[in-house]
Amino acid sequence: MAKKLRVDKVLSTIGCGSRADLKRYCKYKMISVNGEVVNNPGFQVDPEVDEIVFDGEKVTYREFIYIMLNKPDGYISATFDKHDPIVLDLIDPSYLIYEPFPVGRLDKDTEGLLILTNDGKLSHRVLSPKKHVPKTYYAKVDGIVNDDDIIAFEKGVTLDDGYETMPAQLKILKSDEISEIELTIHEGKYHQVKRMFESVGKRVVYLKRLSMGKLNLDESLELGEYRELTIEEIKLMEER
Repeated sequence: MAKKLRVDKVLSTIGCGSRADLKRYCKYKMISVNGEVVNNPGFQVDPEVDEIVFDGEKVTYREFIYIMLNKPDGYISATFDKHDPIVLDLIDPSYLIYEPFPVGRLDKDTEGLLILTNDGKLSHRVLSPKKHVPKTYYAKVDGIVNDDDIIAFEKGVTLDDGYETMPAQLKILKSDEISEIELTIHEGKYHQVKRMFESVGKRVVYLKRLSMGKLNLDESLELGEYRELTIEEIKLMEER
């Protein structure tokens, strides 16, 4: 079934003006649908089918946007912060009219995969505790990570607040004074990766998220760079 929306809703969503502005633009005969001038801002349109022209230019409506960001250190995963720069500061203002928000959080000093979208349903599916969507991180750890840690993480460790973590998969890339590892967790507690290593007497000194579910970070993206997800990647976001 075609999805009908008010023409002023469609045009305001893509940044053509406020509802009040668009009511005035209708009076000025600046809006047409399928070649016919529209003078009613409440006129119903199917934005995926109807040709909508505003001020002589054909417009393209998108309900949702999906952006992959390689988050750099120093940015807060939020839509507002009084003191620190936020991840939306890295995004072109043309995207901000869609009011995107981060899907989950990365700590201020954590880098890597962060998804920005305005699709609340998808965000809920990804973040729902019932889904246990796996997230894989690369970390540098102050301390020698060994097989005992692999076993401990596989069983689940006790965090500083008494919480028992779900089993996690630890892969040791380098075991040294500064070890390098990959860790896959299936929940998203506050500072979880850092606190897991603290529970075994070690300290994370660098952290980067590599994947969420089946979606991997595009390694061609430099820190601070972003791109829109492909259709296939959006589908991956919805899969376990």
